[in-house]
Amino acid sequence: MCLAVPGKIIMIEGLDRSELLRTARVDFNGTTANVSIMLTPEAKAGDYVLVHAGQSLEVIESGDAAEIWKYLA
Repeated sequence: MCLAVPGKIIMIEGLDRSELLRTARVDFNGTTANVSIMLTPEAKAGDYVLVHAGQSLEVIESGDAAEIWKYLA
């Protein structure tokens, strides 16, 4: 079983949408990490994404992210 964790994109590097190596700095409730956003090219700073194994899998609503963090707590 896999677990994807929500995080908020702080900033994006590699703003060219055709670039395969786009990354974002993502905040996971106070812990930040660099994440590949190749699979979510529509993601932008301020968006929440589900992240698994260093890859953002889906852009989600902020309320959904808060609900997931409640369950994880």
